[in-house]
Amino acid sequence: MADLITVDDPDDPRLSDYTGLTDVELRRKREPAEGLFIAEGEKVIRRARVAGYEMRSMLLSSKWVDVMRDVIEDVPAPVYAVSPELAERVTGYHVHRGALASMQRKPLPDAETILADARRVAIMESVNDHTNTGAIFRSAAALGMDAVLLSPDCADPLYRRSVKVSMGAVFSVPYARLESWPRGLEAVREAGFKILALTPDEKATTIDDAAPHRLERVALMLGAEGEGLSTQALMAADEWVRIPMAHGVDSLNVGAAAAVAFYAVTSGRPGL
Repeated sequence: MADLITVDDPDDPRLSDYTGLTDVELRRKREPAEGLFIAEGEKVIRRARVAGYEMRSMLLSSKWVDVMRDVIEDVPAPVYAVSPELAERVTGYHVHRGALASMQRKPLPDAETILADARRVAIMESVNDHTNTGAIFRSAAALGMDAVLLSPDCADPLYRRSVKVSMGAVFSVPYARLESWPRGLEAVREAGFKILALTPDEKATTIDDAAPHRLERVALMLGAEGEGLSTQALMAADEWVRIPMAHGVDSLNVGAAAAVAFYAVTSGRPGL
């Protein structure tokens, strides 16, 4: 059973995992280096535990202690009970969900391991917006994608905002970070995947005509919001595909486009 510890000093070193959560650059550097990530909200914390992540500690406002009582009784990690005001001073924002947990990261698998048992893979290039990252992972989980691969400069899927937006779906979909770009795509092709680049370019085949759901193995590449896929990524693809647009709309937000494309990739797949 965890120790329930009341803390009333925002500078208490035991709360160091939770300091400055709104400082994106600091947390980007600190969390991977220290092997931790922050799970926010009851559902996300529970999903992280179900996914096998080890809890380092938990930070709760008083009204959440009873809600999380079963977790408190089941984990050996310390649980810090604080006032909402102190939680805000420590983290830098109003923790309206009232529950935070510092979790231990797992070692990331390599791309070859991820690809071995996959048939439907999403590849993200330079997606640095944490909201979009979380939304893409949520769609990937909900629509049956087997794995996600990230270019070296993609945002961290375990950053607090990504985890929160995905509602913990980042814990459900295996992912790996490619070591080089776009050279790392060769490992995808060697594993038997046809690489489709999602682009609004009029020269691209409509995703209906490309019929990706009929392919034995398919990898769908998505680019950053606004800029889309780089020229290098487009040149490395086997085929360009687009989502047909109407009413003069030229493109969708990358999160919305991902959901539409994932459905097209997985529709009719056995077992779904």
